[in-house]
Amino acid sequence: MAEKKNKKVEKKETAKERRYFYAVGRRKTAVAKVKLFPSKGAKSLLKINEKGIASYFPLKRLAETVKMPLNVIGKDVHFDVEIKLFGGGNTAQSEAARLGIARALVIFDKTFKKVLKSEGFLTRDSREVERKKPGLKKARRAPQWAKR
Repeated sequence: MAEKKNKKVEKKETAKERRYFYAVGRRKTAVAKVKLFPSKGAKSLLKINEKGIASYFPLKRLAETVKMPLNVIGKDVHFDVEIKLFGGGNTAQSEAARLGIARALVIFDKTFKKVLKSEGFLTRDSREVERKKPGLKKARRAPQWAKR
């Protein structure tokens, strides 16, 4: 009446076998949650908050900022990218998305790190809005005063 124990050998999951690669990018108060899917098509597909990149970022400059990490790594690898963006303004959101994509690419393939780091795409811009202090009109602007 002895029962056999079923021993399951747990296979270690490698980065190449996962369904998608997830990373978060931030800039000022903007947050970008990025999912990077290896694409089987000949073209990369970018969706931001369930919209196309051209409709979400009508300014070409902002759309190009988001695509920069994908352009730097080369044309031989294609990805489908889903981004959830919230907070901040247009520029902060595009730069947060750029950082998120760059971080997800490094998770996908560690060899991309050297190229992306040299281009500055893996550096988090730590500049934030300075808080308003009591007794001042803004963060540093003091009220006007007359000497005489």
